[in-house]
Amino acid sequence: MSSETDYTPPKVWTEDENDGNKWASINRPVSGATHEQERQVGEHALQLYSLATPNGQKATIMLEELLAAGVKEAEYDAWLVNIGEGDQFSSGFVDVNPNSKIPALVDTTTTPETKLFESGSILHYLAEKFNRFIPSDPAAKVECYNWLFWQVGSAPFLGGGFGHFYSYAPYPMKYPINRFTMETKRQLDVLDKHLAKHTYLAGDEYSIADIAVWPWYGNLALGKLYDAATFLQVHEYTHLVRWAKAIAERPAVRRGSIVNRTWGEDGQLENRHSAKDIDQALEQANR
Repeated sequence: MSSETDYTPPKVWTEDENDGNKWASINRPVSGATHEQERQVGEHALQLYSLATPNGQKATIMLEELLAAGVKEAEYDAWLVNIGEGDQFSSGFVDVNPNSKIPALVDTTTTPETKLFESGSILHYLAEKFNRFIPSDPAAKVECYNWLFWQVGSAPFLGGGFGHFYSYAPYPMKYPINRFTMETKRQLDVLDKHLAKHTYLAGDEYSIADIAVWPWYGNLALGKLYDAATFLQVHEYTHLVRWAKAIAERPAVRRGSIVNRTWGEDGQLENRHSAKDIDQALEQANR
């Protein structure tokens, strides 16, 4: 394996299929479907296609929060998309999301069906559709959108930057680890200082901003992301940790976090078609 100091970029880039990246087999420089496979469809109006990564958890937590709030129309089927096996490149999935990333959601109550991709877009759509978890006060609504879009713009530095080079790169590389660690800690500090003055990101009201940020930065603050709690000294961000713990205790967050998850000791549920599916998964995890 070559070191990070002896690489000179070629004049024209060509794909290296043996770069040592564990995801190399599914990464490619073009878009579109690689194989024909219809998407699965269940009995509920909302059909989710996802995986319990932080981005996937946003959608399932939102749906479970809606159900907990009494919105029966938010019942959904959640189908596992195994990105390690290339499910996101099936023709059925690409028809919903041409970008081949999870999560993707189809609302079958509209004509034609509404096809949604990008987790931020899904959260915004569901909040507007059901008029829940979005502040009615204009100033608080602006703050909610500020932090929703902050997450959309910031998390790639945490996931694709810090997370990749700290956990998934074929060998440790000092420069990118230092670069993205600095940015990650800056982001944690931004959140910590804001939450020192506010209960939730948009103020006193739990909203889609919290649902968007928690799976990434809440899990990181609780030591559940990249096994990096000590490295990043997350305990120093006391206000962020307070917020992260409070949201983790919400029943809907616990329920939504395990949907489309096939790993972990605190609950696994490959596909979700009813509340009973989650009940049984959590009961089994608690044995």
